[in-house]
Amino acid sequence: MTERWNLQTIGLSRRTDLDEQFPLDPAKTALVVVDMQYYSGCRTTGLGKRYSDAGQEELVEWRFDRIEQVAVPNIQRLLAHCRANGLRVVYVQLGSHTRDFAEVPAHMRNMLAAGDGWFGNPNAAILEEIAPAEGEPVFRKNTVGAFASTAIDAHLRQNGVEHLVFTGISTAACVDSTARAAADLGYHCALVSDGCSDMTRENHEWALHHFQRLFGRVMETADVLRELSTTDDQR
Repeated sequence: MTERWNLQTIGLSRRTDLDEQFPLDPAKTALVVVDMQYYSGCRTTGLGKRYSDAGQEELVEWRFDRIEQVAVPNIQRLLAHCRANGLRVVYVQLGSHTRDFAEVPAHMRNMLAAGDGWFGNPNAAILEEIAPAEGEPVFRKNTVGAFASTAIDAHLRQNGVEHLVFTGISTAACVDSTARAAADLGYHCALVSDGCSDMTRENHEWALHHFQRLFGRVMETADVLRELSTTDDQR
């Protein structure tokens, strides 16, 4: 499963102004991996198992096909580049610190409880094939966006990060919410179109469309890697 997402296919031209104003600076860039967990990122556990048990696998087929065949391989490419070149990598993980989910906002409580999404449960673990390396921070959140319930902002600012590259799931929910909040806080943000997935292609493309319209850049993995490999003299 390969594809090239293009803004023009959904009626919007690429924001070349942001491409020119905010090129990624490797010294100030962090890769953010959002909620790539077994609960919602694996077709045989958590969310995937619930749909399978209900005989509704087709409703999440696009989601999991894309995670397995597109998002995970591209996140692996980004991780390999960042780790080899000393760029900062941070993870975001959704769940509850308590098994009664009392700390989780009401609008999310039933969803997390249905999948036993408490930290320490295997369902809440990050997918093994893109798991954090030693020393890479994991920010545990109990809200849709990471900035509302973690210290990620303080960590990024204390380490001189100004540019954020977002990957993960779901595009139109936790990824988009986190990236929008970051943009409002002054970070220069990019969503990696082929490093994310959602329940449907429509949800995914809707999020990309509106994010690049108001909040930041939409880039493909190859473009991110190319830009992160460009020296100041080549810009």
